[in-house]
Amino acid sequence: MTTLITVSHQPARSPKAEQTRQTITEAAMRLFRRDGYDRTTMRAIAQEAGVSVGNAYYYFASKDTLIQAFYDGIQTEHAHRAASALATETTFAARLHGVLRAWLDVAEPDHEFAGQFFRNAAQPTSPLSPFSEESAGAREASIGLYRQVVDGSDLKLAPALRRELPDLLWLMQMGVVLFWVHDDSAGQARSHALVEKVVPMVDRIARLSCLPVVRGLVDDLLALMVALRSV
Repeated sequence: MTTLITVSHQPARSPKAEQTRQTITEAAMRLFRRDGYDRTTMRAIAQEAGVSVGNAYYYFASKDTLIQAFYDGIQTEHAHRAASALATETTFAARLHGVLRAWLDVAEPDHEFAGQFFRNAAQPTSPLSPFSEESAGAREASIGLYRQVVDGSDLKLAPALRRELPDLLWLMQMGVVLFWVHDDSAGQARSHALVEKVVPMVDRIARLSCLPVVRGLVDDLLALMVALRSV
């Protein structure tokens, strides 16, 4: 990958501790996929991983923190898959397309599981929500990936829009994720078609933002984002 994004800042672990943590994470994901998130207990996860319940809780305070580890892993793999497009493409559309397609490819094996726990993640107060404080590491890493999309592209943007565009692109990805969760087409073909249609539209809108007739609307949108952050 061009630059791996660090999704969280944690103290270094010994190789044995890192292996144990990975074993517990993999065991949890097997059970989440097989039995569903709600029906899986920490005791069952510990048994599946071959560790004591106390040891499982030592590494992960709850099932929610295991999902955060899953988010971190997905984000790291997303950055890895997107690296080729970011290293070789210079147009904004091609870079954005490469990053969105990379996400669909990485997420595809977990489509059924994502549908199972989406009702939990969709709750505004849930720590599983991508907007939650607990998800901040993966969220900031994803926004950082879209910052690479913008900064390495041929887009000419006003400084304020350049600063805010990565956040807007991440919000767009959340819309794609919502569509993908409910997409029951084979191989989520409709989600891939959505990306193919959306990317050229976003590219055109971004390029039109420099025109005087559009600039006022863009300024209003950026002001709205600033106002919402201060609430």
